[in-house]
Amino acid sequence: MGLTLQVKHDRHVLVVRLVGELDHHASERVRQTIEQELAKGYTANLVLNLADLEFMDSSGLGVILGRYRKVSELGGKMALCSIRPSVGRLMEMYGLYKILPVFEDEHSAISACGVAS
Repeated sequence: MGLTLQVKHDRHVLVVRLVGELDHHASERVRQTIEQELAKGYTANLVLNLADLEFMDSSGLGVILGRYRKVSELGGKMALCSIRPSVGRLMEMYGLYKILPVFEDEHSAISACGVAS
């Protein structure tokens, strides 16, 4: 199936929607896309919307953790939202929920990054 990235800026938050499968084939493209957007300097905050992410493997987890480190280095905040149960189980198993905040919807995640509505 592959992966599609939808990138937008919403109130000083970079919002990335992942659609499809985040595996070793797509991980580098996701990393590069997010790095390029953060390098523009518009924001250091990142929300990953995973509502349409159907599959993720360990390389996808690595990408998420790496972006968390990058956002933290830039002084920003990162949040995840709309996680499907199958992807959520993998994240829970690897302890991502102890590191990253998770929200029901994109609006809540954006607000949690400290950006007023």
